[in-house]
Amino acid sequence: MSTKRNMLLNKSHDTNEKKGFYKLVFALVIPMALQNLINVGVSSADVIMLGRVSETSISASSLANQIQFIMTLITFGITSGASVLTAQYWGKQEVRTIEKIFGMAMRIALAVALIFTIAALIFPYQLMSIYTRESDVIEQGVTYLRIVSFSYILIAITSVYLNIMRSVEKVIISTVVYFISLLINIILNYILIFGKLGFEPMGIKGAAIATLIARIVELVIVFLYDKLYNNVTRFRIKDLFIRDKLIMKDFLIYTIPVMLNEIVWGTGTSANSAILGHLGKSVVAANSVTQITRQLAMVVAFGVANATAILIGKAIGEDKFDKAKLYASRFVRLSIVLGIIGGFIVLVASSIARSYLSLSGEAQSYLKFMMIVMSYFALCQSFNSTLVVGVFRAGGDTKFGLFIDVTTLWGCSILLGFLAAFVFKLPIYIVYTLLMSDEVIKIPITYKRYKSMKWLKNITR
Repeated sequence: MSTKRNMLLNKSHDTNEKKGFYKLVFALVIPMALQNLINVGVSSADVIMLGRVSETSISASSLANQIQFIMTLITFGITSGASVLTAQYWGKQEVRTIEKIFGMAMRIALAVALIFTIAALIFPYQLMSIYTRESDVIEQGVTYLRIVSFSYILIAITSVYLNIMRSVEKVIISTVVYFISLLINIILNYILIFGKLGFEPMGIKGAAIATLIARIVELVIVFLYDKLYNNVTRFRIKDLFIRDKLIMKDFLIYTIPVMLNEIVWGTGTSANSAILGHLGKSVVAANSVTQITRQLAMVVAFGVANATAILIGKAIGEDKFDKAKLYASRFVRLSIVLGIIGGFIVLVASSIARSYLSLSGEAQSYLKFMMIVMSYFALCQSFNSTLVVGVFRAGGDTKFGLFIDVTTLWGCSILLGFLAAFVFKLPIYIVYTLLMSDEVIKIPITYKRYKSMKWLKNITR
C-alpha cells in the first residue's frame, strides 16, 4: 500500500513539475513570439505595401535590407554570445557581472553598426551591385539604403539592450517596444508610400523614412524604460569602457564563435539572395515573399529556441544538470510540433500571397514552388535552431554551430546552388531546392551532437 501511495505521489509530483515547466516556457515564449512576429511585421509592412507598387520596389527594398540583415545578425551574434554567459550568471544572481558583459557587448555592437552605416552611405551602389545587375532595382535600392542606414546605430543599441533583458527573463519590454514600432511603421508606410493626408506619394523612399522614424521611437522607449522601470540590471555609459580581463576573456571565448556563426549564416543567407538576385527580379520578388512567410510561420519556434537558451542556461548555472537534460528533451519534442505547424502555415499562406500581391505570372509560378520547399524547410529549421541556438549555446557549446554552418551551408547548399545556377544553368526550381537544402542536411548532425551531451557545461567563474 505504501509503495502504491509513493508511486501516486511521484506521479502527481511529475505532473505538477511538468505543468510548472510549460507554464514557465509559455510565459517566456509568448512575449518573445509576439516580439518575433512584430519584428517580421515591420519587414512585412514594406514587402506588402511595396508589393502593391511594383516588383522593382519590392525587389529593391528586399535586397537593400540584406545589408541591415548582415549587421543585425552580427549584433545578434554578439548578444547571443553574451547571453550564454548572462543566462548562467543569472542562475547565480551575479548582477554586476551581467552589467559588465552588457557594457562589453554594447561597445562591440556600436563599432559594428558604425562601420555598416559608413559603408552604406559611401558605397551604396557597390553594395547593391553585389545583389543584382538590374539598374532600376539598384537605383531604388540606393534611395532606400541611404535613408535607412541612419537607423543602424539605433538598431544596435536597442537590440543589445533588449536581448540582455531577455536573458534575465525580462521579456515583456521587447514586446512593447516592437509593437509600438510596428504600429508606427505601418501607419507611416501607408501615409508616405501611397501619399495620404496631403503627402506626395514617395514609394520606396517613404518606406525608408517610415522605418527610420520607427527605429527612433524604439530607442526612446528603451531609454525611458531603463531610467524609470528597470530595477534588475542597468546599462551605464561607464560600462562601455569596463576593463575586466577574466570576464572579457570568457566573453570573447563564447561570443566570437557565436558571432562568427551568425556572420557565416547571415552571409550565407545573403549569398542565397545574391544568387537569386542575378536570376531576375521575378525570382527576387517571389523569394522576398517566401522568406517573410517563413519568418511569420516560425515566430513561435524561434521564441522556443530563445526560451531554451534562457531556461537551460539558468539550470546549468545552478548546477542542476539533470534538470537541464530534462528541459532539453522537452524542448526538442516541442520544436518538432511547432515545425510541423509552421510548415502548414506556409502552405496556407501561399495561395493568400499569390492572390493579393501584384506579381507577374512568372513570379507567381516561382512563389508557388518556393512555398512548397519552404514548408519542409520550416520543420527542419525549427528542430535545428532549438538545438543549436537554444540547447548547445546554453551549455557554452558555441563552436559547433559555427562548424555546422561552414560545412552544410557554405560547403553544401550554397556551393551546389551556385554551380547549378551559373555553371550548369539548371532550372530555377532546382537551384532554389539546392539553396534551401542546408537545414535538411543538418538534422542528423545536430541530433548526434545532442545525444552526445558534449554541450552540457557550466562556464561561469
